[in-house]
Amino acid sequence: MSLIALGLNHQSTPLALREKVALDAGQLPAALASLRQLAGVEEAAVLSTCNRTEIYAQVEDGAEAALARWLGDRHGVAGSALDNYLYLHHDGDAVRHLFRVATGLDSLILGEPQILGQVKEAWQAAREAGSLRNPLDRLFQQTFAVAKRVRTDTRIGAHPVSVAFAAVRLARQMFSELDRATVLLIGAGDTIELAARHLADANAKRLLVANRTLEHAQALASRHGGYALPLAELERHLPEADIVISATASREPILSRDMVGAALRQRRHRPMFLLDLAVPRDIAADVAELKDAYLYTIDDLEQVIEENRASRREAAQQAEAIIELQVEHYLAWWRAQGRQDALKKLRAHGESTRNELLAQARSQLAAGEDAGAVLDLLAHQLTNKLLHAPSIALRQAALTGDADLLRAAERLFDDNDDHAQSAP
Repeated sequence: MSLIALGLNHQSTPLALREKVALDAGQLPAALASLRQLAGVEEAAVLSTCNRTEIYAQVEDGAEAALARWLGDRHGVAGSALDNYLYLHHDGDAVRHLFRVATGLDSLILGEPQILGQVKEAWQAAREAGSLRNPLDRLFQQTFAVAKRVRTDTRIGAHPVSVAFAAVRLARQMFSELDRATVLLIGAGDTIELAARHLADANAKRLLVANRTLEHAQALASRHGGYALPLAELERHLPEADIVISATASREPILSRDMVGAALRQRRHRPMFLLDLAVPRDIAADVAELKDAYLYTIDDLEQVIEENRASRREAAQQAEAIIELQVEHYLAWWRAQGRQDALKKLRAHGESTRNELLAQARSQLAAGEDAGAVLDLLAHQLTNKLLHAPSIALRQAALTGDADLLRAAERLFDDNDDHAQSAP
């Protein structure tokens, strides 16, 4: 049995493929149920964000290939298309990977805090779907403790950087005077909330917030001095926007080339800066072909983000040291569980043998057989049955030179002798 982490992310995989395998919250219950039906999968959780889709699972040896096929088949992606991008981590490497993901060390933006909330949502979804057992459930809970310790003991979060921050930073490079720009925000989740906060701090002239649920848009707009509108009115207000920042959970593009082209004509071809932070994308890729549209995706933020990485690298080294220690702590617990399983099997075998032979002895006594003979037979059979498998294993170890097993047996019986001699 192995713990694994299998997936793809922004470091290994282009956006066009990441968006094909992305899962939103509404798709997770069915996906988790489907995963648990795969042969050899004991438990599983799925983490899917704009930068990664990953499966964490406890599996029997050889089940990894089935998980990779599941990921491709479920999203209509040929296995060969995924082969060059998927990564697979086992046991300690899988534990380390999850710790690094949750602490932001594996993020596009080093140390970004939102990923921890997304990991918690993945854990909660797996719990509600009944796809977690003790090893993976404990791993996630220890992950949260590790992330908290990294935040407390290092300065990984001392210089706030997020996708939203980088997006506004890029917008300021395109529009040096944000106090003269109208910004249209599409969505009302955490990323858009952070973007609104940064834009308000930068004194953006006007904020429009469009969302499918108007109440959510109104709540966000009221916190940052913006104007809320339903998504149905998006096309009518689009020409007002100098800057568009979008981050929704839509499975299909919200802004098409025709919509943006019509808006640009109404703007008399004044440029429009569009930043799509969603995966799958909210803005059709061919919008970039329009003469006065400047479309950027989440993968275009790399240069802006690199400027903010240097201040976090020393803290990241400290975080890696904390993670290495915690990986060993978890693996020690996990290995102990395996030993406990072996002990439980041994005890269960002994109890089953005892009950079987005791029932047989009682039947013989009830039939009037001599009690002394029945007890002698019971003791003889119980000894033979309990020692049969260990005797064969030790005999084979002696023949093959398995010194480890022989030494373990010697330690076991030496300990038993010591306990017997010290007993009152």
